[in-house]
Amino acid sequence: MDFLLDQLDGGHTTSLAEPPEACLRAQAAATARRARVIPTVRPHHPGLPLRVGTRASPLALVQTRAFLTLLSQFCPVLRGMDVFQEHAIRTTGDATQKTGEHLADIGGKGLFSKEIHEALLDRRIDFAVHSLKDLETELPPGIVLACVLKREDPRDALILGPDCEIPEGDDPYAALPHGAVVGSSSVRRAAQLLHARPDLNIQNIRGNVHGRLDKVKRGDYTASLLALAGMRRLGLEDEASVVIDPEVMVPSACQGIVGITVRAGDTDLQDLLGAIEDVDARCMATGERALLGSLDGSCRTPIGGYARLLPDGRVNLVGLVARTDGSFLLKRSLECLRTDVGRAALELGDSLRADCPRDVFA
Repeated sequence: MDFLLDQLDGGHTTSLAEPPEACLRAQAAATARRARVIPTVRPHHPGLPLRVGTRASPLALVQTRAFLTLLSQFCPVLRGMDVFQEHAIRTTGDATQKTGEHLADIGGKGLFSKEIHEALLDRRIDFAVHSLKDLETELPPGIVLACVLKREDPRDALILGPDCEIPEGDDPYAALPHGAVVGSSSVRRAAQLLHARPDLNIQNIRGNVHGRLDKVKRGDYTASLLALAGMRRLGLEDEASVVIDPEVMVPSACQGIVGITVRAGDTDLQDLLGAIEDVDARCMATGERALLGSLDGSCRTPIGGYARLLPDGRVNLVGLVARTDGSFLLKRSLECLRTDVGRAALELGDSLRADCPRDVFA
């Protein structure tokens, strides 16, 4: 890593007429850090190549490679260098994909990150790439969220089987016949569906995106729901029958955002990753993660959170809490300044919690 930052400090990008602004920011950060009067103790760093950890799913690997491409584009010194090693890590959540178990019954959201965190803290990898919606709001000591990337479309998509026709009009669920079997492992999606259509039969579905699409195509389920962001990244956007407005189905907090974690002491990597941080995505992620944290819900609690940036520079933040059977659903929103999104999210979360029946968070 010192070698890499030496390249940034030493002027290897000066041959470019106009080095990218973000890369210049990384250069400036590295130079400023080395100019500090008070010495800092640097943790041992394995040097190059840098080891990148992620889940072993097809979507996680696509996201990781897109991230590495972006990092190389922003910092020209990385182009053509054999800098990165990719490490696909099988998590507990991935290992249970075929069992049909609900995530809430075997540990919840952290199941998709536990082994990756361990690899990071054990120095088997140097940074990790996550779908931010799968990352717990409180990270283990010694790990920080160093960077978030530009948000992909956060909406949910309805996948219809061969016996359904794409609906006309404003009702996205009009194509679902009475009593239709809908495959979903998300309590958030299931609760919102059942609130709108109590007649539906929601059944647990596990597996990766391709596997879920295949199950609907062969008639195992009448329909299913997936995040449009993942489908787009996999080149499967055309498989989405209906894209659901976030006002109709509130997305999961941070759906469509990729986040990069590193060890807290690796300031070198934090400087480098600062070059590709998307400030809009960071603002939305800050608000949505704060909302989720304030509600302190488990994977058994249907919670939605969605921050939308307004043209006037303000943020519209929507929060949703529901019963798993859809019999109760509370949705509220507020607007705030971008700089105040964290505090506003806590306020919104407190408001939602205060007006929910106790059993919602049981």
